[in-house]
Amino acid sequence: MANVAAPRVVNISDLRRLAARRLPRAVFDYIDGGAEGEVTLRENARVFDAVTFRPRQAVAVPRCELGTTVLGTPVGLPILLAPVGSSRMFYPRGEEVAAREAGAAGAIYVLSTLSGCRLEDVKGATRGPAWYQLYLVGGPEAARAGLARARAAGFSALVVTIDTPVAGSRERDVRNGVAELLRGGPSMLPFLPQFLARPRWLLDFMRDGGLMAFPNVVGPGGRPLPYLDVTTALEQTTVTWKDLGWIRQAWGGPLLVKGVLTATDARRAVDEGVQGVVVSNHGARQLDGVSSTLRALPGVVAAVSGRADVLMDGGIRRGSDVVKALCLGARAVLVGRAYAYGLGAAGGPGVARAIDILRGDLVRTLTLLGCPSVRDLDRSYVDAPPEWEQPAREPAPYVTSRT
Repeated sequence: MANVAAPRVVNISDLRRLAARRLPRAVFDYIDGGAEGEVTLRENARVFDAVTFRPRQAVAVPRCELGTTVLGTPVGLPILLAPVGSSRMFYPRGEEVAAREAGAAGAIYVLSTLSGCRLEDVKGATRGPAWYQLYLVGGPEAARAGLARARAAGFSALVVTIDTPVAGSRERDVRNGVAELLRGGPSMLPFLPQFLARPRWLLDFMRDGGLMAFPNVVGPGGRPLPYLDVTTALEQTTVTWKDLGWIRQAWGGPLLVKGVLTATDARRAVDEGVQGVVVSNHGARQLDGVSSTLRALPGVVAAVSGRADVLMDGGIRRGSDVVKALCLGARAVLVGRAYAYGLGAAGGPGVARAIDILRGDLVRTLTLLGCPSVRDLDRSYVDAPPEWEQPAREPAPYVTSRT
């Protein structure tokens, strides 16, 4: 197992480097890559440089309070572990391992529908709150069955992802032969050396059961969705605003939508009765060339106008990034790659180290800002580009015939 203790690992980039050493190229690129030319992937991280701090000097901050509430739930950190599909590829029982570390750190874990572990096992692994993320893969009946299981297991909120009518064009996957590897047969042979070059990972993966299915998506025949069927299943199960009605009824608890980038969609989501909106471009893995999430955040916050909690993901690699997002109106942030690198590098200790790095950054940033609590952060602590304050040109309002 990689040594993830300080001073060997001092930031998230160090965990990324260790993950690249341990994982086969196709698996690492699944974590690391984005859609098409990866323009939005780079911009998600770069845009934080456009926001600068305005510290209040000569202020004593003997203790920084990192706790807050998200959808009324008290949490020890304003950080959630985002839904990352197929985490079992990164490390044995990957979703259970990450959920356990989230709970130990006082953070919420969000489980992807496309998990390699049973949702009951994941919820049982954490002593903290957990949310369930929904794709409609397998159709409405499979979704209803999954929601019933999630409620019975104790998941406390539902996150509906709305930005996947088709899978994005992830060119690294094409170059790494992911489709050929999943289909099997002679066409996969040129792509096998990347796995044979990581024998320790391969042995761990095979001991954990090898090629995955998705145990939280069970079709009419009672069989879990095979891994190969994901792209086709996504294309057949687009989520529309109309679907939120039956999803809300089937779930019966707090509901968030994830994938909002415009004020128009934010207002529509709140009008549909959601309790939370996640500003997200799917980690830049869907449509390349869309807005970075930090850039989109102020417009969404203004549109929601306090009627729902606003969360954000995308590009967060440091605790100072978290602080900037909170200053611009996010209630909390979700991190995906930051903890996935840790999971791929060293399993539970890697996830714990990723969270510790972000926590330490948070405390140091708050102290240097002269701010005693994350709940006190606001726009007065940052300077952002003035054009971010201007409302973006939005499409015409939705009409009743539109879904």
